[in-house]
Amino acid sequence: MFRKVNKTFCDKRKSNFVEKCKQTLVSGKQTYNYFDINAFNNLSTLPYSIRVLLESALRNCDEFNIKLEQVEQISNWDKTQHQDIEIPFKPARVLLQDFTGVPAVVDLAAMRDVMIHLGQDPNKINPLIPTELVIDHSVLADYARVKDAWKKNEELEFQRNKERFSFLKWGQKQFQNFRIVPPGSGIVHQVNLEYLARLVFNNNSLLYPDSLVGADSHTTMINGLGVIGWGVGGIEAEAALLGQSLSMVLPQVIGFRLTGEAHQNVTATDIVLTITEALRKKGVVGKFVEFFGPGVKTLSLADRATISNMCPEYGATVGYFPPDKQSIDFLTLTGRSADHAKICEDYLRKNSLFVEDGKTKEPKYTAEVSLDLSTVVPSLSGPKRPHDRVAMGNLKNEFNKSLTEKLGFKGFGLNDNQAKKEGSLTYQGTKYPFPHGSVVLAAITSCTNTSNPDVMLAAGLLAKKAVEKGLVIRPYIKTTLSPGSGVVTKYLESAGVLPYLEQLGFTIAGYGCMTCIGNSGDLPEEILNTITKDEIVAASVLSGNRNFEGRVHSHTAANYLASPPLVVAYALAGRVNIDFDKEPIGVDKSGKNVFLKDLWPSRDEITKVVNTHIKPAMFNEVYTKINNGTDNWNSLQIPNSPTYNWDKESTYIKKPPFFDYLLNNKTNSGNISNARCLLKFGDSITTDHISPAGKIAKTSSAAKYLKSRGVEEKDFNQYGTRRGNYEVMARGTFANVKLINTLIEERGPKTIHFPSGKIDNVYDIAELYQKENVPLIVLAGKEYGSGSSRDWAAKGPLLQGIKCVIAESYERIHRSNLVGMGILPLQFLKDQSASSLGLSGKEVFTIHLPEKLSVGMEVKVTTDNKKEFKVKARIDTEPEIEYYKNGGILVYVMKKIIEDSKKI
Repeated sequence: MFRKVNKTFCDKRKSNFVEKCKQTLVSGKQTYNYFDINAFNNLSTLPYSIRVLLESALRNCDEFNIKLEQVEQISNWDKTQHQDIEIPFKPARVLLQDFTGVPAVVDLAAMRDVMIHLGQDPNKINPLIPTELVIDHSVLADYARVKDAWKKNEELEFQRNKERFSFLKWGQKQFQNFRIVPPGSGIVHQVNLEYLARLVFNNNSLLYPDSLVGADSHTTMINGLGVIGWGVGGIEAEAALLGQSLSMVLPQVIGFRLTGEAHQNVTATDIVLTITEALRKKGVVGKFVEFFGPGVKTLSLADRATISNMCPEYGATVGYFPPDKQSIDFLTLTGRSADHAKICEDYLRKNSLFVEDGKTKEPKYTAEVSLDLSTVVPSLSGPKRPHDRVAMGNLKNEFNKSLTEKLGFKGFGLNDNQAKKEGSLTYQGTKYPFPHGSVVLAAITSCTNTSNPDVMLAAGLLAKKAVEKGLVIRPYIKTTLSPGSGVVTKYLESAGVLPYLEQLGFTIAGYGCMTCIGNSGDLPEEILNTITKDEIVAASVLSGNRNFEGRVHSHTAANYLASPPLVVAYALAGRVNIDFDKEPIGVDKSGKNVFLKDLWPSRDEITKVVNTHIKPAMFNEVYTKINNGTDNWNSLQIPNSPTYNWDKESTYIKKPPFFDYLLNNKTNSGNISNARCLLKFGDSITTDHISPAGKIAKTSSAAKYLKSRGVEEKDFNQYGTRRGNYEVMARGTFANVKLINTLIEERGPKTIHFPSGKIDNVYDIAELYQKENVPLIVLAGKEYGSGSSRDWAAKGPLLQGIKCVIAESYERIHRSNLVGMGILPLQFLKDQSASSLGLSGKEVFTIHLPEKLSVGMEVKVTTDNKKEFKVKARIDTEPEIEYYKNGGILVYVMKKIIEDSKKI
């Protein structure tokens, strides 16, 4: 029985408004407290995602960090949403993965050293809210298509990363509120969905919505459960875990109405690729997207998570499905207790955060987009961007046409003779034709799809039918299966389809983020030589969410995102330029043509298998093992010391220099004078271009550094695993082999020094400029910094001496990361660009900054050849001004901690 809210207690005229909004709720035999947002009269019109922001602000309102005025601004969202109002947000927890988590823990360890240096207690540096780190990005697909590939890959993972893992285990022991999920457990976002997520927090009998920020852009996957969460840079995540409110502009909310029901042959992947294309066209960067309408109930919770996962690809901050009965049912399906599920439902209903089909009034949105699910067709996206959807039936024509299109997002820039060329591959004694579009990598990977039983079991059922007809995959195609958690293996085994996937070559390669992050491992030399010698546009097909150039593998020029069953299908076909409606996928044992339609499982067939073979006991068994830790993890020996003993010889973990600003009393103030342009780019420079996560090329500056430290090439590992060493990461900045720097004609990670004209690796030229005390800038086009929320894409440029970036537009997270590291993001005014202003990049630039900085101010830029123009400073909130002035958010937070310590 619930106690009714007395609205008179919540009269805004009373000074104790917030305290009076604290109410009680009885669920089961327990009484709980909560902050009641029903106190606000217009609540029924607010989008559910805004209600979560409102509850957080109300609960944390202290008239210091969060003011009542800001709470009211959120509650008046229908009027304030267009006013660029800055609001605070305090998430309930922080989520990290190891690529982003290692540098975060390195920074925390360095903060403890600073505390000792300044005579303070190092133990005061701790996460102030629950912080969870899932080690999932370090495993490579070195072994594939062999029995126990995952065990072999996991052994190599521990050999390569023992020092990193020991460091993280030290952090787990020394830092309060810090928990680690050991390697081999699964992909961070699936582990979050199935295990870590609370839906509703119960903190000493105070109930409030689960919410989080994560240092990975696909944190949004949790939105499918009804939990608000989004990706931030590792820098912002560190500030949040240290108790800082995140400052953000009150977002507009685009309502996405779903109607109808998907056809039998359509998967959740096809739906999300269609939604991604529609929302990119709409333009939702910096906005929330909230899904509603009768079509929502036709989607499983896993389907919703798939759609929410690709939120970064359609550019929004969140892609939110408000909680409903499916959210509660998913809690019990995944092994959460019945008592917790009841508390969640009781609280969410009572606080108007629960959607009940047919009974709940639809909110008012900034604008609406709609999709009839019955119009969705089987789709892929690519060849170079996740939002470039291609209907499966059009892929052959699209690919063939792209060969001779101008080099760009879809074109490969071949001439007619090159496009007609067909290579030849000899592999294991057999000769194969090797034309453009040949598939060399086929991976069922990534949190987008491996969290979804429907598409995973669809892949298994398709594999079963293919094997029964005698179809095989060519042995040179690298095929991998990387489940998002051990539960996937359990239900694939239970359904009896795992042996068929394995027979085709899709043996389990590991439980982590693999091919999608670039951890695809090596391809055979025969393939690499053929691709290079015959200039073949080779292809990969993966069930991931990212296919930017150079990310999946440096030798796959065409990379297509597809559902798991389509990954199997294209691997069987051996090429992407096939029309499955007209051409057979292969030939059966009797010599009869087999078409894709002969193998494709129906939605009803898949649903029956899902309902039969997925049980709560599977989740309990798998996640109990995670709690206990693996043998490899438990065997790691760590010191018991509150501060970390930095090893000067280490090439993985190195004390960062970011707090030199604090110790040397430096600030960002005054003009940026006589700066040189280090790099000049076009549109869509991603964080993979800026700070690649994959293989360290043997000719790179990072490779030279590692060799100088006695590291052999076979032990280089990858950039992602060396994020704890700033020396490697500074050298790895702008080291992507696919980089196009228009200051020079050569494609790749090089640039030119002015005025000498010397051309070298980007880091080496930046180092030369730093010796000359020349500040650096970057010129760029639209969507600068799109892609992963990679903190090193801001840390690396800082260490190279870059003081500001001038771009036509920014992706949300990267812009914030630049400010967070004390780099000034400037934006060309409307209809202006480097080209329209006639900037070659050879000029000497001065950025004229006023003594007092203000949000969104215009700044004058002049050059040595008398050009003058204005740009907009993309410092979007008042706190960001302080971050920039102090040399970054970490230095700012550190100063506050020290000041607070002195007051005690």
